[in-house]
Amino acid sequence: MEVRFDSNFNSSARRSLSENRSYAILGTGALGGFYGARLQQAGIDVHFLLRSDYEYVKKHGLFIESPDGTFRLPQVNAYCNVHDMPCCDVIVVALKTTQNNLLRQMLPCLVKDNSVVLVLQNGLGVEEEVAAIVGSDRVMGGLCFTCNDKVAPGHFRHLHYGVITLAEYAYDYLACGITKRMLQVKTDFERAGILIQLAEDLLLARWKKLICNIPFNGLTVVLNATIKDLISDVHTRVLVEEMMQEMVTVAVAYHRAIADDYIEKRLKYIAKMGPYRTSTKIDFDYRRSLEVEAIFGNPLRAAQQAGIDTPQLAMLYRQLKFLDTYYCTDKAIAVLAH
Repeated sequence: MEVRFDSNFNSSARRSLSENRSYAILGTGALGGFYGARLQQAGIDVHFLLRSDYEYVKKHGLFIESPDGTFRLPQVNAYCNVHDMPCCDVIVVALKTTQNNLLRQMLPCLVKDNSVVLVLQNGLGVEEEVAAIVGSDRVMGGLCFTCNDKVAPGHFRHLHYGVITLAEYAYDYLACGITKRMLQVKTDFERAGILIQLAEDLLLARWKKLICNIPFNGLTVVLNATIKDLISDVHTRVLVEEMMQEMVTVAVAYHRAIADDYIEKRLKYIAKMGPYRTSTKIDFDYRRSLEVEAIFGNPLRAAQQAGIDTPQLAMLYRQLKFLDTYYCTDKAIAVLAH
């Protein structure tokens, strides 16, 4: 099965970015805070949107721990209101997908004629949400393979990896190839010491990541485990592999071929992370809303639409919906109130 490229794709509509590019970071957490700080450290103009940490970061800046070099930025462009931020060339969406309802108010304030919105979020269908606000030709997807934690206000710890896969978005996730502005964003991140991989097909890249995200992000929550626990135990490793294979089957149904040895290679790669808590596990431990729909619900619905039975994913989705409803702060309070 061949991947369909967008025959109507107009690369000229995706205009090149300015030579001296500015970045807006929406969501200065473990992901956005780390990448944004690295960009600023490299001399790039970066503007950070914060919520609870705003006062601290405005006064003290950002502190990054990393095996690639620990550093402090004593002064950053910090904002608590998106309306105070300047329009930027690259708007990085690093919010949790549970906060995507805020994007309709945020993004129009920040985009200019040749801006691109870089969506650094987990899951499936997240670019579609952004495209509905700013238009498909302004959207680029980014898939982060990194282990980061927030230690304290303005303090982020980078543990492993850090590579980002970039790909252009088009309607119905048709493949777009490599564009000039992808190369420009790549240049900025590599100047900041972040490894960038360019992908011609965003949907293929999304399915490849979901093959790993779904079992590890979900099972670490429902089994109260780390990645190391899941891989080390013979029973949970089989469960992980079964879930991964389900996603391979769905990807193939959408004409995205996955190499026969992909699962084996990813498990070897992931095993190096050690006793790492996934982002979904961290959210659950802090009783924050879980990204159930983007990471689990949307792939499940895609499988159903393609006529593919995914019993492991279906069970995991329902377990996480229960936990999200009854244990995660805002929703749990609402349920208990009734």
